[in-house]
Amino acid sequence: MTNSTAFDFHLNRPGALIAAIPAVLGFVPEHSLVLVTLTGSEMGAVIRADLSDDMADMSDGLEQLTEVAASGSADAAVAVIVDQEGLDCLMCSEEHRALGTTLMTILRHQGIALLAVYVVDRVAAGGRWQCADDCGNHGTIDDPGSSPLALAAVLDGRRLYTRRADLLGVVAVAEPARVDAIGRAIDKRSGPSDEPRADGEVRSDIDLVMGVAGRLAHGVPPQDDELAAMACAVVDPRVRDTLYALAVGVRSAEAEDLWALMARTLPPPWRIEALVLLAFSAYARGDGPLAGVALETALDVDGSHRMAVMLDTALQTGMRPDRIRELALTGYRLAAQLGVQLPPRREFGRSA
Repeated sequence: MTNSTAFDFHLNRPGALIAAIPAVLGFVPEHSLVLVTLTGSEMGAVIRADLSDDMADMSDGLEQLTEVAASGSADAAVAVIVDQEGLDCLMCSEEHRALGTTLMTILRHQGIALLAVYVVDRVAAGGRWQCADDCGNHGTIDDPGSSPLALAAVLDGRRLYTRRADLLGVVAVAEPARVDAIGRAIDKRSGPSDEPRADGEVRSDIDLVMGVAGRLAHGVPPQDDELAAMACAVVDPRVRDTLYALAVGVRSAEAEDLWALMARTLPPPWRIEALVLLAFSAYARGDGPLAGVALETALDVDGSHRMAVMLDTALQTGMRPDRIRELALTGYRLAAQLGVQLPPRREFGRSA
């Protein structure tokens, strides 16, 4: 998972750097290898891989980390090994040193200098850190909840999750029986046609979606027949491309809540468009973790989905959200052509 931000964390304060990681990842990492890339004085990408029980077999995780790191403009990096038993285990210390050496070698070939490798027992206030190479430096971790990046995330409306599983739960199927029922309701509707749809039908679909989003914001969840109707609506390119504009409107939160609900309740392949709409909305407001989870889930369903692939590539290479927001202008142009009134655009702060 990646995100980019300007944050002068100072390399002489590892406790502050480590405390900032959950705000960028969106959750508190456990049993993980985290790589923080640096470009000049800026924190670049923060990338996480599962820590293998056999740390000698981390080839897949290291490959993923270094590929993402190399795709940006990083010139240096810091690695953090989160291992609850690592600070009090002599055998683990040897494994951590070996892992750091391997990572340093791989990054060097990418032109990236590994400045430090820290071992951490837990990413929490009072957690302990020490150098993996026995340099003698050690200390405690600052409160992640008080990190400047955490405060910025909260101001941007991002939710920080205690565990990665909680973040995955935003898009996880919640009620399989209901998903099956909605699937049957979708099957009863006429399938997609090669004939172009009338503008009035497209407008009606867009109005339906915006109306449902507004009612959901007031505590009225959609009925199954409405979810089935919206599943069929968002596969229409003009409907879908217009709805992308909601990500930059003043009612973006309403739309994003609806995309998440649809992602949890629609069957495949119908849920893909909801997942990608959710990813776009999250990305546009600077929530890289949620965007990444939504895209990962969508690509698991259809690895060739054009918009999902494009957004995932942009996210992995560290493209800033303001560039992604430019894509929403197409939605406003389509809305004008259709005679649809969309919510006005909202202002985004620099942290987004």
